[in-house]
Amino acid sequence: MDEVRDPWRALWALIIGFFMILIDTTIVTVANPSIQSALGVDTNAVIWVTSAYLLAYAVPLLITGRLGDRFGPRRMYLIGLAVFTLASLMCGLADVLPGSAIGNLIAARAVQGLGASLMTPQTMAVITRTFPPARRGGAMALWGATAGIAGLLGPLAGGVLVDGPGWEWIFIVNVPIGIVAFIAAWVLVPRLETHAHSFDWVGVALSGVGMFGLVFGLQEGQARDWAPWVWVCIAAGLVLLGIFVWWQTRTRKEPLLPLSLFRDRNFSIANGAIAAVGFTVTSMLIPIMYFLQVVLGLSPTQAALMTAPSALMSLFLARLAGGLTDRVHPRLLAVPGTLMVSASLWLYVSLMRPDAPLPLLLLASLMLGIGSAFMWGPMATTATRNLPPQSAGAGSGVYNSTRQVGSVVGSAAVATLIAGRLAANLGESPEGSFGEPSAGFTLPEALQAPFATAMAQTIMLPATVILVAALLAAFFVAPRHLQREAQPESSVAHPGGP
Repeated sequence: MDEVRDPWRALWALIIGFFMILIDTTIVTVANPSIQSALGVDTNAVIWVTSAYLLAYAVPLLITGRLGDRFGPRRMYLIGLAVFTLASLMCGLADVLPGSAIGNLIAARAVQGLGASLMTPQTMAVITRTFPPARRGGAMALWGATAGIAGLLGPLAGGVLVDGPGWEWIFIVNVPIGIVAFIAAWVLVPRLETHAHSFDWVGVALSGVGMFGLVFGLQEGQARDWAPWVWVCIAAGLVLLGIFVWWQTRTRKEPLLPLSLFRDRNFSIANGAIAAVGFTVTSMLIPIMYFLQVVLGLSPTQAALMTAPSALMSLFLARLAGGLTDRVHPRLLAVPGTLMVSASLWLYVSLMRPDAPLPLLLLASLMLGIGSAFMWGPMATTATRNLPPQSAGAGSGVYNSTRQVGSVVGSAAVATLIAGRLAANLGESPEGSFGEPSAGFTLPEALQAPFATAMAQTIMLPATVILVAALLAAFFVAPRHLQREAQPESSVAHPGGP
């Protein structure tokens, strides 16, 4: 561990930028109809505004994590933040720059995603390298709360800005925030020791092309009606990733992905669990937002406010969850947390009808926040607690890659399921029945109940998938510092024991 006098100051500086890039993962969801109308493009084009960002964000994470180990997490974070902030400005100016407005926007979003990919692993790496294992829970709880709150506040911020100054401002607002975050990180984040690494360029190529094939295929599957070439793309990506793993066991150079990381049971389990969490968090918001806007007739801002209890509860409980993470067995937090998230989603399922009582919908949001507080932080802490300093960036890159792949799979799965459930319940295509949801738009009364039923049936998917995370978290083992603390007690209780 690197000696840092006050690691909390460095963490708070990093959290500003981390929060900004995570909000941009979801903020565009609410703005899509406005962007489509303003730029006069079709639905597939506007979907690529989000897809380009997620693709450029997810694909390089294994590599950017390793870059942090080689050149220092502070340097890579600042480079990524500068790229992200400049790209945000280009996004906001897309319709006034030369060329196609939608083309400019998609290209700038891809550059944004690259900047986010450079930044994300460095936040976890700094926590791993500056906080001792026994005090890492509070820091990871703040990291986890930031991830949870950003995912929920993204639609709210998007709704307020779209309803107010316009869709361009969901990007332009990043510029002053990015400048503040850059100055804070420059001043407060320490220069940590770098570790010499020889880059495995074959591994870089295999992992990059493999991740691109997998993520691109999953993103485009629904839009392309799961054409044969989409399945070829997904299969090729999986094959290349399999070859990449095999190559990591054979290369004589230092591997891009140290497979020794997976000898740690908690790291392996946490990666499986966070994939299920990423799937759930991404897929649950889409049907909830459609229900609130299309069935209940709420504006984007009003609909996003219905998720506010979750964000507030996650923030309120972050400190408690962090303190407990350092003192109790991780499964005692992660299992109840994921089960609470599942319970909140099943409550949404039972409430999704045209006469849904708003107080009970707010209760479901509150439960979601409670569960999230004891899910994100404990899982991240457990995954990284035993990582050696020289592999902190690589481990963080793996963990965030797994989360992002889970998110992309969740996005593709929920898009397919929504289309299928709408066809089954409404008897016609979604476009033929209601078109794009917009502020204050409501369905004809005869269609509200079947539409609500379709959204409720869709929510059943993430409500079930999150149970996989609960099952995996049940197999966490106690971290080393808790095992050491328990050893003297067992010696006293059994003085004659082995």
